[in-house]
Amino acid sequence: MGRGPVVQARKNAVNAEKGKIFSLHAKLIALAAQGWWNIDDNPTLATLVYKAKKDGVPNDTIDRAIKKWTWEDKDAAQISEIVYEWYAPGWVAIMVSTLTDNKNRTVSNIRHIFTKYGWNMGESWAVSWMFHKKWVIFIDPSKHDFDTLEELILETNAEDIFEEAWYIKVISDTSDFHEIEKFLVEKNIEIFESKIDYIYDSETEIVEFDKALKFTKMLEAFEDDEDVNTVSSNEVISQDLQKEVDDFIEKNSFRT
Repeated sequence: MGRGPVVQARKNAVNAEKGKIFSLHAKLIALAAQGWWNIDDNPTLATLVYKAKKDGVPNDTIDRAIKKWTWEDKDAAQISEIVYEWYAPGWVAIMVSTLTDNKNRTVSNIRHIFTKYGWNMGESWAVSWMFHKKWVIFIDPSKHDFDTLEELILETNAEDIFEEAWYIKVISDTSDFHEIEKFLVEKNIEIFESKIDYIYDSETEIVEFDKALKFTKMLEAFEDDEDVNTVSSNEVISQDLQKEVDDFIEKNSFRT
């Protein structure tokens, strides 16, 4: 008894997440098509279409996204990329990249999230000077040996590779990404995520529970926003502290 609403809530959550993923893919494709709509002559667009299909985005959704720029879809609003930046709880530098067809809605939502967690949005260049826009490929370290991957990466134009607690990261310039991902796939390297991200020059450690909690909740709010594409920050939170925060959030979350 009572499992119906719970199951439905889970289905709704999954569908909502899938809807956001499809929407972000479509926005990224529409934005890339502004450079040139022909996939054969636009490596970035080709990469994004490949990634969208890999995530199950329907072909008609992809076609409509491209037509946003060719003006074949007369009713489509144009997509803009806007990046918001400032300091988050604990003086962590944060960059929030959005893809939007309604700038007023987006800036209002992003400002609300910043303000809710005790910080205001900053002016351009407030923290962006310490970040660099790159393509990042994530690989599961439990499935691939780091030393072997490092040797393979030397055969490409990748800028860096390093191992963290939960994944191996390959960093590349945005112009080289497509060839590097293709090379890794041909070598049977399983990629579980790849995206444009902002890579920071220096780290800021959060050691206090309250600040770590605020920061984590703020990230969740950004990730839930329909216009947010990526959130990049330079925080370092120990695994023990993050687990404490995650356990607290789980314990105090309302369950249907």
